[in-house]
Amino acid sequence: MTLLGHDRYCDEIVAQTDLLRAHLAGADLSATVPTCPDWTLRQLAVHVGAAHRWVEHIVRTRATQEVPEESVPGAGGPAVGGAEALDAWLAEGAERAAGTLRAAGPDAAAWSWAWRHTAGFWARRMAHETVVHRADAALTAKAPCTPAPDLAADAIDEWLEIVTFVQRTQPHDAVAELRGAGRSIHLHATGADPALNAEWLVEFDDRGMSWRRGHAKATVALRGPLTEVLLAFYRRLPPDEGELEVLGDRGLLDFWLRRATFG
Repeated sequence: MTLLGHDRYCDEIVAQTDLLRAHLAGADLSATVPTCPDWTLRQLAVHVGAAHRWVEHIVRTRATQEVPEESVPGAGGPAVGGAEALDAWLAEGAERAAGTLRAAGPDAAAWSWAWRHTAGFWARRMAHETVVHRADAALTAKAPCTPAPDLAADAIDEWLEIVTFVQRTQPHDAVAELRGAGRSIHLHATGADPALNAEWLVEFDDRGMSWRRGHAKATVALRGPLTEVLLAFYRRLPPDEGELEVLGDRGLLDFWLRRATFG
């Protein structure tokens, strides 16, 4: 696995926020987001902008312990104004987060809930957080959403890292059930540049799960365009929608999708 680079992640925070803002422009902000049915489009936007401000605060202050989001100035969204104020608030938060992360550098120490306590962890996490929620907005607006292939592939890598970490550190979480020797899931992004190696094998044993990039026969395979594989793995698309195809034990894939949750 090769990370995309700290500056690239910082760039993507802004770029993906700009695309999210474009999906919101002229939209009904009270519309329900089908992939996050507890949220309206406005609530989705505030969630993204709040995350950017929260992370910016953590990295800028070099926090050594968790910071309550409600204590971060401005994290609740614009105090007044309508769609234009929300748009400006989103843009400002993304620029602020990217600027602070870039200035800190990838190795700067900062609290995180995960396996790395650095600004680099947060740059990558916020890039992919924004990619996926930009997809939520695009699906709501029925607009196209095709992240760069290397970014989409890295988002799958990161999700697998998160699920593995949660399984190891939170034994009572739903992902603890993702075990059982002899079972495996293969993700195969069709049509991707071979140099990207956009295939993954997730294997289960009695201790938990492991994963690697590469082609292999598995209990079940999910095949399709890279963006669709990414969105299905993040539970944004049903695994048999669009050009996606499930080969093998569909029950195992559904079992994964019900349990591999985060946040």
